[in-house]
Amino acid sequence: MCGIAGFVTGVRVGDGADRGIVGRMTGALAHRGPDGEGFHVDGPVALGHRRLSIIDVEGGAQPMANEDETIWVTYNGELYNEVELRRELEARGHRYRTSSDTESLVHLYEEEGPDFVRRLNGMFALALWDSRRGRLVLARDRMGQKPLFHAELPGGGVAFGSEPKAVLAHPAVGRSLDLGGLARYLFYEYVPAPYSIWRSLRKLPRAHRLVWEGGTTRIDRYWESGRALPLAEVPEFETAADQFWDEFRDSVARHRRSDVPLGVFLSGGVDSSSIAAALCQVEPARGIQTFSIGFEDPSFDESRHARAVAERLGTNHHERTFSIATAMELLPEVAGWLDEPFGDASILPTHLLSRFARESVKVVLGGDGADELLAGYPTFSAERVAGIFRRLPGRVRAIAGAAVGRLPVDHRNISLDFQLKQFLRGAAAPLPLAHQRWIGSFSGEEVGEILVDGDPVGVEAEHLRRASGVAVGPDPLADSLALYQETYLH
Repeated sequence: MCGIAGFVTGVRVGDGADRGIVGRMTGALAHRGPDGEGFHVDGPVALGHRRLSIIDVEGGAQPMANEDETIWVTYNGELYNEVELRRELEARGHRYRTSSDTESLVHLYEEEGPDFVRRLNGMFALALWDSRRGRLVLARDRMGQKPLFHAELPGGGVAFGSEPKAVLAHPAVGRSLDLGGLARYLFYEYVPAPYSIWRSLRKLPRAHRLVWEGGTTRIDRYWESGRALPLAEVPEFETAADQFWDEFRDSVARHRRSDVPLGVFLSGGVDSSSIAAALCQVEPARGIQTFSIGFEDPSFDESRHARAVAERLGTNHHERTFSIATAMELLPEVAGWLDEPFGDASILPTHLLSRFARESVKVVLGGDGADELLAGYPTFSAERVAGIFRRLPGRVRAIAGAAVGRLPVDHRNISLDFQLKQFLRGAAAPLPLAHQRWIGSFSGEEVGEILVDGDPVGVEAEHLRRASGVAVGPDPLADSLALYQETYLH
């Protein structure tokens, strides 16, 4: 990963951009890019970049410009259709100076303006400055893999960065708490886009772009997920499965482009195992490095599954066992990287796994996103059971609730008492709320009880509005998947 930061001063601010400020903003992201630092300061704009070298290690320094240096970009990510874009843009007469995918951004913008983001297949957060038009474009990838924060500046300017700490390094950005962000955190266990825990700071949502020009800012969505197919148009299962595997394998093949060593996070579950298997179909298995971690507590340890998959595929497998005490010792360090409150404990093993894998490789492929695409979460099984539960007489439901409430607490991972208690929290709620109550800690009512002044945003009503806004119908399952992609996946 790399890090980007910068700002454009407001039109009513007489002085140009301050090089020292963008230096502090970019310096706050040094951990994201240990291989290099770069800046472009021109009139009202300042762009900064911290680099982790993955493609074109020698020649891909940023910020990067077009041929006449009127357009500049700072960029975090990777384009998976860069080869096709480069071929097309060279045919139109553009001259490339590097083999970096970053350069295609400035040339594609020259051809298509702010709509260039619609053509990008990849994971990215970018900031592009067009000096001829005095226009700044910020954009985030379709699924929101790369983070991008922004804040308004006095006089109509905008500051941005890959992490809150970078934007907060600008002296004009305030640090006061947003009580609405806090309420949303208690409900979701994270603060969903476009909100943040700070009143002054916002996240650019997935598949959105921000265009600043002449002191005016507009934000819009440049890409929408496809509508669900009517059942009559869904192919037979075997045909659909074959088509899915072919497209999945091609996607994995595109993701492996790298000029540095690449590996796979392997948990032994369906998601990461499928990625490793697909990679083994496009390159020799013995050259593929897979990584997994285990824990001394058997209820948390899945290493045997990863080991079995690695043996079956024949990958070069690496494994390390950690104690729960080791993970807890890392908690202050991990919390320091997060900036915002974040309630998902999986960040600890992910951090341990990343540190372990970094000893051997610089890039890894992981399995995030499969559950939101193929309904892999246990909540989808709970959804079917909830339909039966709601049809039971009220007295029977009350007896079941009382019985579950008396179960002793079991501290093993995903214990039976935990599953039953979580199930009852959402079983009677509308479907979008049921799913959120099953995966969250506090209901909207409980959020109102926790905060001194109650729930300032009406988190459950807002969640239902969000669910309605992303519905792809007519299949309720497709609607649930779309909501997970819009919220929990991030």
